[in-house]
Amino acid sequence: MAFIDRVKNICLTPGKEWAVIADEPASVGGLITAYVAPLAAVGAVAGFIGGSVVGRTLPFIGTYRVPIATGVSVAAFTFVMAIVGIVVLSLIINMLAPRFGGEQNRLRAFKVAVYSYTPAWVAGVLHVVPALGVLGLLAALYGLYLLYLGLPRLMSCPQERAMGYTAVVVICAIVLSVVITVAGGVMVGVGGMASRAAAGAIGTSGAIGTSGAASGVTFDKDSPLGKLQAFGTKLEESGKKMDVAERSGDQKAQMAAAMEGLGVLMGGGARVEPIAIEQLKPFVPATFAGLPRTASNAERAGIAGLMVAKAEATYSDGANRSVTLEISDTGGVSGLMGLAAWANVQGERDDENGTERTRKVDGRLVHEKISKAGSSNEFAIVLGDRFVVDATGHGVGVDDLKAAVGGLDLNRLETMKAVGVSK
Repeated sequence: MAFIDRVKNICLTPGKEWAVIADEPASVGGLITAYVAPLAAVGAVAGFIGGSVVGRTLPFIGTYRVPIATGVSVAAFTFVMAIVGIVVLSLIINMLAPRFGGEQNRLRAFKVAVYSYTPAWVAGVLHVVPALGVLGLLAALYGLYLLYLGLPRLMSCPQERAMGYTAVVVICAIVLSVVITVAGGVMVGVGGMASRAAAGAIGTSGAIGTSGAASGVTFDKDSPLGKLQAFGTKLEESGKKMDVAERSGDQKAQMAAAMEGLGVLMGGGARVEPIAIEQLKPFVPATFAGLPRTASNAERAGIAGLMVAKAEATYSDGANRSVTLEISDTGGVSGLMGLAAWANVQGERDDENGTERTRKVDGRLVHEKISKAGSSNEFAIVLGDRFVVDATGHGVGVDDLKAAVGGLDLNRLETMKAVGVSK
């Protein structure tokens, strides 16, 4: 069916259109390139125009426009995360199907996610005028209605359980949105994303393939979508455990299974327990960047399945030079680091305050922040998509911070990336 006709029909006559969508031939790769990407681009481009060209009018201040480079970075990230988010949401829809009397089918789950999002993507054009962007909320609410109609038709769940199915999917979508927002805040704040991230998220022509069966869509295991597919398999396994716990009637078992599933979600497809703080503390030296250590602390906190650990120290000469060194094991939420790596996030920003850049160096994600006003500088590096080493200095240049971080035993820390990982 023609692109415009599909958009019009799913929005105006969803009951009839879901019946057509259910059995029509399709592939995940084809839907991404022919439907998701064009619609996701609408909001990304409109947001760029509204933020960087039209601008926002603020009381007593006037019109504020986001710098062009930043606007482009945000648009690229918005586009990439729209695709990544829809893929992850489809995996969640598929995983939850048996819990509500439905049948698992990855392609149909992807269709549900994609076409339910159509109104929100179309409403993205409203971002050209920032003040109208709030109207997109109404489109998003209509998308929930489309989801409610689509789940029974495509996932074969009983109509009486569709409301509960919809509610749980919406909750998961909200959690997913928060995760993406957090990742976006971190990544945009540390330098923005290059437009080639889009290619990394969609994959190359050789990275996407289908088995021909609706429920047997497969991807290259080393591609971003292949990793997401493996992630989905783990979620399915967690879903089965939740089913068993639910049937047992044991509330403690149900809670444990739910927490395990959440841990898998945040851990990027695996349960990850951070290393003990006694293992982190040796990486914090007595002297750093030529300065003596004046204070230190270490902690390991969280809830079961979502634990993180951190060792921190302050170094100072008692005058004008000081450095704070943090070595963190993201553990139970290391999926966020993996998300950045899958999307190949990187970029650069320069303004009157300073320069920030995020890039891959020898396969590691590296962030640098250089102040032009003589305030704080920062150098950070991500190891094994899990450990974050961050040095922030006052009166200490970024080159000195970089050299000091390079003097740590980074290779040994990186070799510990598999410690505490349960597949």
